[in-house]
Amino acid sequence: MTVSVLHTADAWWLKTANGAAKIDTAATSTAGLLADRAAIDLAANSADIVELDALRLVSPVTRPCRVIAQMTNFESHVKDAGMDPSSVPLTFFRKASASINGPFDDIVKPAHVKLLDYEVEIGLVIGRTVPVGTSISDANLGELIAGLVVTNDVSARDVQLPQTQFYEAKSYPTFTPVGPELVLLSADELKRFGDLRLRLSVNGDERQNALVDPDMLYRPLQALQSLTQFQELAPGDLVLTGTPAGTALSAPPKPLQIIGNLLPPNLKWKVFFSRQADNTNYLQDGDIVEASIGTDDGAIDLGTQCATVRFV
Repeated sequence: MTVSVLHTADAWWLKTANGAAKIDTAATSTAGLLADRAAIDLAANSADIVELDALRLVSPVTRPCRVIAQMTNFESHVKDAGMDPSSVPLTFFRKASASINGPFDDIVKPAHVKLLDYEVEIGLVIGRTVPVGTSISDANLGELIAGLVVTNDVSARDVQLPQTQFYEAKSYPTFTPVGPELVLLSADELKRFGDLRLRLSVNGDERQNALVDPDMLYRPLQALQSLTQFQELAPGDLVLTGTPAGTALSAPPKPLQIIGNLLPPNLKWKVFFSRQADNTNYLQDGDIVEASIGTDDGAIDLGTQCATVRFV
């Protein structure tokens, strides 16, 4: 049975059938909490339960930490971007951990950003130090991944695309909502990763809805095997695993792509963004974004985050 941990500004909590029990721990970080598993287990026996609605939840992944994300990792998203899934390599990019936001906090768009997009993603929370060169297999994968969280990889598309790199466009403050729960899984429960369904809606209108299996191209085992060839990981680090189709951004028709490739870069992007300006699926001031992940049978439920978009 999964174990769900919640985080408020001054405490950690264990989600129970009737509410939440405070975890008696001195941990102030996700890494510290994961090292105090005995305290999490003891909280299950607590008779002092508070109502979930009484808790003001913050991200269960604390900062600073590494935030690493996989690129175009769902077949449906790859096709939506006008690419061939068979030609997409396993690649990563970094986000600033300062972008981590609470599950119910506002997503704040900087004034210069015009095209604000969303991407619901499963976040892997690393459970122990993983040095470069570590041998990773199905046998020890469950030791390395402590749990899973709902994340939203918010993106400033008009910054991302002309730069042809992702760091700035995805690292503004509030651009990585995380939570509400850190769901700790056993090795057997982690084997159901392929049964997870990702959903995202804007103002109640469903934009994304997909199962990991068979849509995800590179699963956590492949991702961590590749990543740890060059990158050490530490407890509390966060690895985002990609998003399915349904984002606001999609590729223009093939004839327009061909014409666009013949234009000088400045003119190409001017034409592209002028067309995107008419796309009403980009996030607007006051929009309500809800994202949830879980198995259809409810055996694994990472919860639902809900954020309001604010323009500055």
